[in-house]
Amino acid sequence: MATEILMPALSPTMEEGTLAKWLVKEGDVVKSGQIIAEIETDKATMEFEAVDEGKIGRILIAEGTAGVKVNTPIAVLLEEGDAADAAPAPAKAAAPAAAAPVAAPAAAAVPAPAAPVAAGGARVFASPLARRIAAEKGLDLTKVQGSGPHGRIVKADVEGAKPVAAAPAVAAAAPAPAAAPAASMPTGMGAETVMKMYADRAYEEVTLDGMRRTIAARLTEAKQTIPHFYLRRDVKLDNLMAFREQLNKQLEARGVKLSVNDFIIKASALALQAVPNANAVWAGDRILRIKPSDVAVAVAIDGGLFTPVLKDAHQKSLSTLSAEMKDLATRAKTKKLAPHEYQGGSFAISNLGMFGIDNFDAVINPPHGSILAVGAGVKKPVVLKDGSLGVATVMSMTLSVDHRVIDGALGAQFLQAIVDNLENPMAMLA
Repeated sequence: MATEILMPALSPTMEEGTLAKWLVKEGDVVKSGQIIAEIETDKATMEFEAVDEGKIGRILIAEGTAGVKVNTPIAVLLEEGDAADAAPAPAKAAAPAAAAPVAAPAAAAVPAPAAPVAAGGARVFASPLARRIAAEKGLDLTKVQGSGPHGRIVKADVEGAKPVAAAPAVAAAAPAPAAAPAASMPTGMGAETVMKMYADRAYEEVTLDGMRRTIAARLTEAKQTIPHFYLRRDVKLDNLMAFREQLNKQLEARGVKLSVNDFIIKASALALQAVPNANAVWAGDRILRIKPSDVAVAVAIDGGLFTPVLKDAHQKSLSTLSAEMKDLATRAKTKKLAPHEYQGGSFAISNLGMFGIDNFDAVINPPHGSILAVGAGVKKPVVLKDGSLGVATVMSMTLSVDHRVIDGALGAQFLQAIVDNLENPMAMLA
């Protein structure tokens, strides 16, 4: 029986991807667990494994095709004895409208049974063959434990399973409201309108890739739906700079060189523990207060950015945080991060000080409750404790806060805790 291989969801937020490369061709025999393709998400290129064994009867989506929706058939797998002509021909893609800013939804003419949904709305991942066998046997796939990659239900899981009475689908009669895809473009002036405005000017048209589409959609959503407010503080860095120089001399033999950003990460992680109510995220109709300090740090790459997450940052030494951050940043720039390395966290840091930016306001990355924008440390005249004038290295920081999660006084306490840690850096080692 011919079964369809579907575009996988390689992360919880993935809506579509690019079929970067096929590692098999039509007629090849594949085994379960064999890597058959490379899929590009908006953030990374990941390997895709075959779930069932059989022969590749037909490839439906050519390599290099972008914007392939999750669960779209990309190839056909034939079982032993199936004729090659049993595989359906590739569907001809309709020509997209020239001025359409949002891609049209993919056609839903898929003969395999629809993917079941578990309680709470989570989709159950199962191979097309497993779903077909389950439908024939009357199995409820939400009751089956998958043994395939990432818990996916495969043929072997359903062959020996016995039918279990499925709970009645109360809401099945009413169609669920369609959620806006994560990578859909924000509304605004259409492409044709803008291009007409610049018809008499020379320009280069740049096609948006998945990362840029996702950044545009998520940050537009953030500014439109998150009630931002901003708290600003100056930090005197002289004690930190002297302490950093002393530590770096001691760590030189180990090849460790701490950056100011390493101290900011540590200071923020400890502040999240000191003010635990600020260590929170917005979850639609509730707030989740996170126990560990998982700090995301924005890393600029060509064409976009990543926010890799340093987990349990409050428990790690400065040298460990420095090494981990360097590794994550290096792999981010080559798009080699796995989804679990850049998803999560409750708080983020965006540091533009190395570019000479004095201060700025960062946009919160949902579902985070806040983000810290860090400017450059510059020499400024200050009033010293004895009332005299002096010169100090001062750094401006702005905390962007989601008012649904953190109120003004709580945000002020959190920012104060960060400042205290940075101005008294030795206490961070206690």
